[in-house]
Amino acid sequence: MTCDQRLPQDGHITVGRRILVMSGKGGVGKSSIAANLAVWLTLQDYNVGLLDIDIHGPSIPRLLGMDDVKLSQYDGLALPALFMGRLKVVSIGFMLSAPDTPVIWRGPAKHGVIEQFVRHVHWSALDYLIVDCPPGTGDEMLSVAQVLGGGCEALVVTTPQEVALLDVKKCIAFCRRMAIPVRGIVENMSGFVCPHCGRTTDIFSHGGGEALATETGAPLLGCIPLDPQVAVCSDAGRPVVLSAPDSPTAQALMHAFRTLSVGTHPKKPQGDPYEDCHPTV
Repeated sequence: MTCDQRLPQDGHITVGRRILVMSGKGGVGKSSIAANLAVWLTLQDYNVGLLDIDIHGPSIPRLLGMDDVKLSQYDGLALPALFMGRLKVVSIGFMLSAPDTPVIWRGPAKHGVIEQFVRHVHWSALDYLIVDCPPGTGDEMLSVAQVLGGGCEALVVTTPQEVALLDVKKCIAFCRRMAIPVRGIVENMSGFVCPHCGRTTDIFSHGGGEALATETGAPLLGCIPLDPQVAVCSDAGRPVVLSAPDSPTAQALMHAFRTLSVGTHPKKPQGDPYEDCHPTV
């Protein structure tokens, strides 16, 4: 198949659900949750896009083993990179000369690139668009909410520590100010499961996510154990739900994701007429 077939003249995106994966602070595993969610949904035969708008710290290329990928373009539209041959991925990381190249931009430039990522990319029809957001409630969050319009939903990631929980409350307050429903909270790094005896030890604290859910009224979707295998899988570019689906962490993630996806029925996967044009991993 060649690239001489005509692409649409605009990048308007048709999406069933738009899920913003958010956190109040960095270092809580938000990008890992977003990558695993997008991969798991793809494995369930949904048509999925993964959009990384963490402009200053894009992690998705590394988490999916796509550090060397560069986006291609045809007829004025960017073609997303493909993971597993189906998951459509866009990240600022695909546009940098090297993974350690800093992005030194002010707000208007960040808004412009987010708008291009949504409106000038050949996403086609998606059941889900998973958006990996930067920590906090700054420019990027305002931009993606504005560009995607109504219908966005939030999945908020925290860890059990009190400092993380305080920041997550700000995220939830932001969502309410922006009329974005919070579909759930995921407590990451929730205890350490010993690979030898199977016992769980609370490295940080316990019950923070549950208390936060009670206080804010947002449902707690799951508590994900701290697992060294996640770091190994992430460094290898193979999310844990794909490379170790029977592990306690993958099982906890999949339980949370099933709860989040209730009510959405997968469509029959549609062939992409430009599939040979997409960069793939």
